[in-house]
Amino acid sequence: MTTYQCISGSNLAEILTPETQVVDIRDPNSFGMGRISGAKLLNNENLEQVLAELDMEQPVYVCCYHGNSSKSAAQFLVDRGFEQSFSIDGGFEEWRGQFPQLVEQ
Repeated sequence: MTTYQCISGSNLAEILTPETQVVDIRDPNSFGMGRISGAKLLNNENLEQVLAELDMEQPVYVCCYHGNSSKSAAQFLVDRGFEQSFSIDGGFEEWRGQFPQLVEQ
């Protein structure tokens, strides 16, 4: 059985490019106030649309508030057929503190 993996913010920051697939499962208001550069909002309202836009053969990195909810979302993506799905340790709160230069509004 395939499962998601965890990735540290530091490791993600090293490989983050505009092409990196990052999805953010926080609420739209929080997402609008700041997010990892290039992240897409993923929620129940846009789920099928965003999944259709993502490349299932490329890694997907999932961000939440603190790195807990992203684990089940990352597993959901694996269950939907994504080859590699990662939960970002510490979530956006840790990311914002460590990498303010990689936060977009």
